[in-house]
Amino acid sequence: MGLNDTPSGERKHIGFFGLRNAGKSSLVNAVTGQDLAVVSDVPGTTTDPVQKAMELLPLGPVVVIDTPGLDDEGALGEKRMEKARRILAKTDLAVLVVDARRGLQEEDRALQKLLRERKLPFVTAYNKADLLPEHEAPGENCLYVSAATGENVGALKELLGSFAKGLDNRRRLVSDLLSPGDLAVLVIPIDESAPKGRLILPQQQVLRDLLDARCSAAVCQDTELKATLSSLAKKPRLVITDSQAFGRVAKETPPDIPLTSFSILFARYKGSLPTLVRGAAALSRLRDGDRVLISEGCTHHRQCNDIGTVKLPGWIEAYSGVRPEFIFTSGGEFPEELTGVSLVVHCGGCMLNEAEMGRRVRAAGAAGVPMVNYGVAIAQMHGVLRRSLEPFPQALALLDGADG
Repeated sequence: MGLNDTPSGERKHIGFFGLRNAGKSSLVNAVTGQDLAVVSDVPGTTTDPVQKAMELLPLGPVVVIDTPGLDDEGALGEKRMEKARRILAKTDLAVLVVDARRGLQEEDRALQKLLRERKLPFVTAYNKADLLPEHEAPGENCLYVSAATGENVGALKELLGSFAKGLDNRRRLVSDLLSPGDLAVLVIPIDESAPKGRLILPQQQVLRDLLDARCSAAVCQDTELKATLSSLAKKPRLVITDSQAFGRVAKETPPDIPLTSFSILFARYKGSLPTLVRGAAALSRLRDGDRVLISEGCTHHRQCNDIGTVKLPGWIEAYSGVRPEFIFTSGGEFPEELTGVSLVVHCGGCMLNEAEMGRRVRAAGAAGVPMVNYGVAIAQMHGVLRRSLEPFPQALALLDGADG
């Protein structure tokens, strides 16, 4: 997988924020080296967030996002600002763009305060410095720049790159559970919902992480698992399955071989596994008419036997013995208000970065709404959640606490 193919969820997100006509779009164009955003002297030209994937060393693959002005006006302006606030929630590193001629305004200071409260690293870029008669160094993590002349654009990129160490969480998908030379078995059903001719992103990423760690992988469908295990010369250190096949795979995997799912690995990778494990018990407490939100982080063509809209509702009804009301969201849609929702069931979040997944988890927590993801929910409903968490002692301890 090349740098240009790095999934959005694996890139650090750098959001450019500020007032209308501070020159955000011009500065984004200067940083990316492309005419990515439309530039105009008319305030409010940027109506929707614009994204560009690029390489910014030593950060590596990043997504640069241009946002609408924080002081946009009217009903439409409020919608634009709401989009900007949503971008802030999935931002790893923020750039506050200020018109150097005007200096910090009330809205700029309010954003700086919010960024500090959220402990989100940020840089303040005083743009249009070429229009000032003179200027001095403005302070730590601040600098004067000019998108028009290119003044200090390189310095801005270097300053952004200096945050690389603090943003590197060193979290691994699966390889930290194994040693070089170990074997893992990946169980990947190929049914009507599987994309034609390729593996889905979680499967690709797990396989790549294993190869990077000098581990081996045997890949099979759930219908071939028993024969595959019998044919192996050495015992696998781990079996990783698509959550939809949990029931069959758990029965055919010997109890002395650890078992988990791609979705559970991603929950740990995104830092949300503890919350999702605690939420599993809510599946058995549902009542008729309770609203269950099933949310996916990507958009895709719905198949006739789609997991989110067909399989999961059926499994939940069979497990709980009641008839909840199911509501669905996908892609960037996730309700800011969860009033009236009894449970959130989320996908593995492979297309979402850690910040955005964390925002959704926090939103559910703030509303007092239990949350699980597909893997945790399916494991719970098939009676194998405890077994699927054995590779993760801390998460297993949380399950024991919930049982107690």
